[in-house]
Amino acid sequence: MSIFKLAQAMTPAGDQPKAIEGLTNGLKKGLRKQTLFGVTGSGKTFTMANVIVNHSKPTLVIAHNKTLAAQLAQEYREFFPNNAVHYFVSYYDYYQPEAYMPVTDTYIEKEAMINEEIDRLRHASTQALLTRKDVIIVASVSCIYGLGSPAEYEKVNLKLEKGMELSRAELIRKLIDVHFERTTADLTAGQFRALGNMIEIMPVSDKTVYRIEYDGSIISDIIELDPVTMAVRTTHETVFLFPAKHFISTDEQSKKAFETIKAELEQRLKELEKAGKMLEAERLKRRVKYDLALIREVGYCNGIENYSRHFSGKKAGEAPDSLLAYFPHKDDGTPDFLTVIDESHVTVPQLGGMYAGDASRKDTLIEFGFRLPSARDNRPMKFEEFEKAVGQVIYTTATPGKFEKEHSEQVVEQVIRPTGLIDPVIDVKPVAEKGTYVGQIFDFITEAEIVIKRGERAIATTLTKKMAEDLSEFLKEKGIKSEYLHSDIKTIDRITILTEFRRGKFDVLVGVNLLREGLDLPEVSLIGILDADKAGFLRSETSLIQIIGRAARNVNGRVILYADVMNTALNYAINETARRRKIQSDYNTKHGITPKTIIKKIQDITDQLKSEHDKTVSEMMKIDEELFNKDPKKLMKMKEEEMNEAVKVLDFETAALLRDEILNLKKKMEKKAVDSK
Repeated sequence: MSIFKLAQAMTPAGDQPKAIEGLTNGLKKGLRKQTLFGVTGSGKTFTMANVIVNHSKPTLVIAHNKTLAAQLAQEYREFFPNNAVHYFVSYYDYYQPEAYMPVTDTYIEKEAMINEEIDRLRHASTQALLTRKDVIIVASVSCIYGLGSPAEYEKVNLKLEKGMELSRAELIRKLIDVHFERTTADLTAGQFRALGNMIEIMPVSDKTVYRIEYDGSIISDIIELDPVTMAVRTTHETVFLFPAKHFISTDEQSKKAFETIKAELEQRLKELEKAGKMLEAERLKRRVKYDLALIREVGYCNGIENYSRHFSGKKAGEAPDSLLAYFPHKDDGTPDFLTVIDESHVTVPQLGGMYAGDASRKDTLIEFGFRLPSARDNRPMKFEEFEKAVGQVIYTTATPGKFEKEHSEQVVEQVIRPTGLIDPVIDVKPVAEKGTYVGQIFDFITEAEIVIKRGERAIATTLTKKMAEDLSEFLKEKGIKSEYLHSDIKTIDRITILTEFRRGKFDVLVGVNLLREGLDLPEVSLIGILDADKAGFLRSETSLIQIIGRAARNVNGRVILYADVMNTALNYAINETARRRKIQSDYNTKHGITPKTIIKKIQDITDQLKSEHDKTVSEMMKIDEELFNKDPKKLMKMKEEEMNEAVKVLDFETAALLRDEILNLKKKMEKKAVDSK
């Protein structure tokens, strides 16, 4: 029986059953690398959810950015509400890495702003992996950065039991040893306070408070409290408290680290002095001695992670402990979990390039005396290290890259959409017709007018932002309602433009790269790809397939490639689309399916954001008015806790509502303070 249970009542359809069976059998056979080659709109995430159920092992899902990771985490939580689905991404809201630019002799000190809520979610992820099996972690590529040893992290967790003998003073020492901070004010994650014969602790992984009550040196009660109201939630016989930081070292390790850092410093100073780099040697000596003094006195210094190899006891060049080390492994050390790499055509190159970029920056810092050579070991994993650490992998993508094609032991296709829609028709036309002034622009205008008369929409893709703007203006001069869309346009304005486009306020949308992915526009039946034969990123095999996919939501979908020369990318895109169309058409004929254009309700997203959002915030303010009049500070704290809880479950819409209510409450408090004077 599987450790995972799907809650959705959905039944696999189209190519999903075949894909689920193929991937599951591949995992059973022990295949290390497989690819789910699924067209846009075929339900790849639902397929993978079913594979996870069948495989029944902890799973790591990697996405190429935080936003996509959040979306995937939400989907998997809907699929698996009774299992542990966690979100693990970089905890920096802002991060400026330490760097040195020799040309201008400019040193840039590291600056970082840590998001405490995301840090808590990271701890929740690692603790779930160490305490249960039914775990799915959805992570960004930051999961390959050093995190600290799971063995040390697990070893120093505190197990507190009702009736155990552990004096109040001893518990305080143990909490400090694992990086909890003592406070006399309100508790936040990773803090504790001592009150009489009790100690109250807020763990880093959850928004709750544990009150440890004493009878002499015996723990008499363990009570869980609501962090806002401090009302009793429940009582416990046993609780586990994990360290407040992932990087943990024992006193013995720390003493050894000081000696090895000093030894490395001496060796490096000799090398610099021998090379005649006296300035660099003096700079390094001052930096390291200052850092060591700070670590000895307060246990921390800015950039302490650059000494991580010394504190972890790892050898030079050895792979760092990352999130992957927290997943289960077999007795022989081989990984015993499944890894899913989403949008692998983008994510795999990111994973492969992270080490080189980090190493280049570190080499410069080391060369000019800002860091010891061991700073190189504070790094992301090399790609070959990552591959050894993940075990069985399934890549999911609509456009497999070179890596997936060359390394996959099995490629499972998911071409048939549950909706029955097929890929669009493709036509190739010249950029400029010989002997005439008629070219791609005029031909596109003629074609666009035909679909506009049918009440449908058209898209044109250009190579530059300037071309998009100029073409949009030219279309207007020719009597065609059009707008352009590119990265210089603000997010809220992009939403407005797309909404107006779907509603028919204008008929042609002109854009650049933003039109490749993420647009769901079923009204679009024509896409004109201008200068399609110009080789480059915007006209690569992957880009062309992604653009063509934008016309796959309309039954009349058609794409025109304007090209004078047929290159490899064009031939691939045409042949691949034709292959998919035949498979999809044959399936529909065999099963009597008549594809229909997707009917998707058009909502004015910006009006919703402005009116519904503000209306909801106002209603929340009215509901909370009585409590505000009694105790505004208590209400503020309660709302902040609710906002954090919403972020925890990735409910960003509710979090935004609470955020704006908090801002309004603050203004109201300030006004009240001014009026009372």
